[in-house]
Order: sequence, then C-alpha cells, then structure tokens
Amino acid sequence: MRFSKMHGIGNDFVVIDARRAPLALAPERIRAMADRHTGIGCDQLLSVEAPRDPSCAFYYGIWNADGSPSGQCGNGVRCVAAWLHRAGALALDVPVRIESPSGPVGVRVLDAQRVTVDMGEPAFEPARIPFLAEAPGTSYPLALAAGDVQIGVVSMGNPHAVMVVDDLADPALERLGPQVTGHPRFTEGANAGFVQILERGHLRLRVHERGAGWTQACGTGACAAMAVLRRRGQVDERVQVDLPGGRLQIDWRGPGHALWMTGPAAFAFEGDWLQDTGR
Repeated sequence: MRFSKMHGIGNDFVVIDARRAPLALAPERIRAMADRHTGIGCDQLLSVEAPRDPSCAFYYGIWNADGSPSGQCGNGVRCVAAWLHRAGALALDVPVRIESPSGPVGVRVLDAQRVTVDMGEPAFEPARIPFLAEAPGTSYPLALAAGDVQIGVVSMGNPHAVMVVDDLADPALERLGPQVTGHPRFTEGANAGFVQILERGHLRLRVHERGAGWTQACGTGACAAMAVLRRRGQVDERVQVDLPGGRLQIDWRGPGHALWMTGPAAFAFEGDWLQDTGR
C-alpha cells in the first residue's frame, strides 16, 4: 500500500490514494500504521476517494490514531487538497468542493503548500455537537475532578470544548485535557481546546484531540476557538491562531456566514506499507 506522509503545522497524517476503491482497513491495522515506534506514525490516517456526493470532486475519509473514525479535520483537508494538486487533480486558485464524512467543504489551493478552506458555519446548538445541556448558551459549567470549569461548545463537523486560560504552560492542563475529552456530557467525546487571548486578532492554542491526544496542531480546534470567542465578542473577524506547530489564519464574519481557515500543507516522505507482514 503506497502512502504519503504529510503534515499541517505539525499535525501529521498518512494519506492513501483510494480513488479506485474505498479504503477498508480494520481499526487494529490503522493503529499499527499510526504507531510512532513500530509503524509510520501519525495523528490521523486520510484516504482520498471518489465522491459519494455528485456535487463534489473527491471524498476524503478520516481515522484517528486509535482507529476510530472522525467527521472532520481542518489540517487534514488542507493536506488532501495539496495532495490532489500535486497529483494533477486540482488546479491552483480554482474553488473546488470535496466531501468529508461530515459533508462538503470548499477548498482553494493558493500555492503548492498553502490552502484555504471553507469550513462552513459553526454549529452552537448543544444537540448538534452533541453536548448534554438544558438550554443553549455561550458558556457552560463543566464538573471535573479538580472542580468546575467554564467552557464554550461548538461543532466544526466534529465536537469541540473551548476553555479560556491565562497560561498554556500550566501543568494542570495535562490533566484537564483528557478529562474534558472524555466527559460524559459529550456523548461522542470532544476535542478539548485551551486558548489564551493575546489580542483581539491573536490567539494561542493547545488542543487535546479525541482519539489522538495532544497534537502539534488542530485545524478545527483553531476554528472552534475563534468561533466561540467571536460569538462572545472577544475577537475580531480575522484572527491569527498560534499552535505548537505553527500559525493558522481564521476568518469569520459571524452568524449566517461561513468560517474560513488558511494555512500550510507539507509533504514529508513517501513509502510502502507491507500489509502482508503487518509492518
């Protein structure tokens, strides 16, 4: 099985060409490929496939490092678009719709290593995330082992919890991340984002992803943090988000408008996975 190893500001992927037939891998095989000691190593595995939706040019599947499926991946979709461009399937600066497990997204390849993506309108209704709450709000108390914390919740095609913090280096976050990700009020788990507001147009962010743990970057997490804070009036409509692996630009005018994410996508190496031996 031929693969490409790619990353979006450190959030890394194994990308597989499955345009001739949908990818069918057991969760244990995905976990083996994602293993950083005995496999290729990645946060997510991505497949590039023929579209299910006739309005889209391609479909991409997403699996977390633990073998579980995912609905959306912001850094991943940029890598898929860059992969398709290198394969001669997407032209520069031409808007194209490609299909994710959560539905279509619009992409435009700006150059060989930079892509902008229409991530759709953020969904804040608790039932759409899904998140258990008696009524919609901009902030919710969440009971954790260390006490209650305040979070915002949003779906960017996958569920997110966003918590504003003063210090991203606080050791307490190492414990809070997994607790928020696995909290029972998120019935399908959640990506836990911890955001520091530097200015109205500048954020710093760390994300503990469901199925992958702490990552160098999370594209949908950057979108989620900006969306939650924009809805509260705490940031401007264009924000630079710094993650451990690098910077993303997020643009959102507000309710009724699509949110856009712009950032890099890079190739690391190519290889062959020897399926018959499990390596």
